[in-house]
Amino acid sequence: MLKPRQDLVPNTADYETVPLVKPTGFREYDARWILEKEINLLGIQALGLALATYVHEIGVQPRIVVGHDFRSYSLSVKQALILGLLDGGMEVLDIGLALSPMAYYGQFALNAPCVAMVTASHNENGWTGVKMGAQPPLTFGPDEMGRLKTLVLEGKGVSRPGGRLERVEGFREQYIADVAAKTKLTRPLKVVCACGNGTAGVFAPEALRLMGAEVIEMDTSLDYTFPKYNPNPEDHAMLVQMAEKVKETGADLALGFDGDGDRCGVVDNTGEEIFADKIGLMLARDLSAIHKDATFVVDVKSTGLYKTDEVLKANGVTTVYWKTGHSYIKRKTAELGALAGFEKSGHFFLSGPLGHGYDDGIVAAGAVLAMLDRNPGKSLSELKTALPDAWTSLTMSPHCPDETKYQVLEKLVAEYEALFAAGGSILGRKIVEVITVNGARVHLDDGSWVLIRASSNKPEMVVVVESMRSADDMRDLFRQEMKPRLAAHGVTDYNQEI
Repeated sequence: MLKPRQDLVPNTADYETVPLVKPTGFREYDARWILEKEINLLGIQALGLALATYVHEIGVQPRIVVGHDFRSYSLSVKQALILGLLDGGMEVLDIGLALSPMAYYGQFALNAPCVAMVTASHNENGWTGVKMGAQPPLTFGPDEMGRLKTLVLEGKGVSRPGGRLERVEGFREQYIADVAAKTKLTRPLKVVCACGNGTAGVFAPEALRLMGAEVIEMDTSLDYTFPKYNPNPEDHAMLVQMAEKVKETGADLALGFDGDGDRCGVVDNTGEEIFADKIGLMLARDLSAIHKDATFVVDVKSTGLYKTDEVLKANGVTTVYWKTGHSYIKRKTAELGALAGFEKSGHFFLSGPLGHGYDDGIVAAGAVLAMLDRNPGKSLSELKTALPDAWTSLTMSPHCPDETKYQVLEKLVAEYEALFAAGGSILGRKIVEVITVNGARVHLDDGSWVLIRASSNKPEMVVVVESMRSADDMRDLFRQEMKPRLAAHGVTDYNQEI
């Protein structure tokens, strides 16, 4: 395997014969590059060979499911990846155009322990990437990605005999039938299905109809230019259009899916967005009534109501806060045997009788519909209103260079730990707990909390605050506590403030 270079430019002789791979593309739990500028097809091929080499290193059966999303170049990227996998002695099962959860489902349905899904999710055009795993339902984390990075950049991929390619026909229909079978509605529900012209458009509407919903399609035709907005159910542009469609059609709710179908966003019957952590709380209330003493895993950006909610307490629920990131929440959910994991970004991990434990936006959508079905006569907005009051900020992301963000975070964590140890308080409220699995989440005696962590893939810090008192108090927690504390460490440039 040729050792990749980082200094290649398109339209040169070396670019056509040498792999280009920028090391920055290896993230904590997946890989993403700008195609041609940061990686070329030979670089993708080198990634495939390195992945095959890693699979052989860890002694896993070299059998892998491979799929691709709908972008103009994704098929070419997948083909280059397959060449590398075959060179490394892998048995490759090509499922064609796919969602990430469809590829994860293939690990179970096709008896293949490994997966490589070519997708840049909701990233802008020009980006490509690969989500990988070798132990279903888990995807790679920092250790696996670190080893893969070393194998690629040092040119240590090993060619082996035995490579074989099989194209799996009809797998889309099999996947849709499987996810739809988990939910059978007895109540008429009108659902806006928003896909942002991403790959979910050829999967989600059909699955929701098979569940029994009346589906109003919104931007479900495939168009890799994403002409209206990026398919990202966290983005304001997509949520606004979902809300308008609900009001226009009188729908019971809108369900929005990201570019590779592993996330789901929700707008209620009044046109109001419900953040994924609150949807998770509603699902936890509903599911824990059926599955007593259940455990749920939530990321550290999620509402503190999971700890204080009386319904969850009455149902014997245990809630564990864990690191933000789909790979982390997925892994912790599996490790604890939790019924479900919820991430504020819209990843839902349903396990046991509910799903296979990986993040699937359509399975999550089905769970929301099933919750409504079990609550006849109640709208989604009424279920939301039944939750205790909590005022949660948007996720704020002040700029902090990659070279210094973790040092800054280390100092801030130490400050909060020292304040807690000294019996300190914030805005007159005693600190009762500091969770440090992912930055510092500081809990106060009235249930309010503040969070500071470092972004996994951008030169930014991440700030979230939640008040159990009022919107004004939520803003005070940010303006009087978080903002000056970060400013003392030179962090002042915010993308947005409250």
